[in-house]
Amino acid sequence: MNTEHWLPVTRQSDRETVGYLEPLHSDYSQVQPRSVLGHPVSAPSDFVTGEDLLLERGISEVAEHWRLTDPQLPNALAILEVSPEGIIVADALETKALVPTERFEVEWPDLIQRLVPWDEPTS
Repeated sequence: MNTEHWLPVTRQSDRETVGYLEPLHSDYSQVQPRSVLGHPVSAPSDFVTGEDLLLERGISEVAEHWRLTDPQLPNALAILEVSPEGIIVADALETKALVPTERFEVEWPDLIQRLVPWDEPTS
């Protein structure tokens, strides 16, 4: 997907990118707010509403645990890096323990949502 028209939304305090606004019309009258991963975070909205939503939600989701839909892996994953070159993830527990572990790359933006939030298995 061509992301050249996506507008990054940045916090004033630290200039951190907290998401993107994908224009649905050439005049940006309606946009799709997207997380830093490229996932839609709400229904389409007007520009100001989308921007406010992204600023309010921030990037805390990057610190959460994730799983890949393909390949299916048994353990939770941590996001190590997010950039236009890709999203790098690895086993969350091994990463926390500073143990070398296999890394997986997910294309950015993750429009097909290969990365989904981790749900703790129930016993």
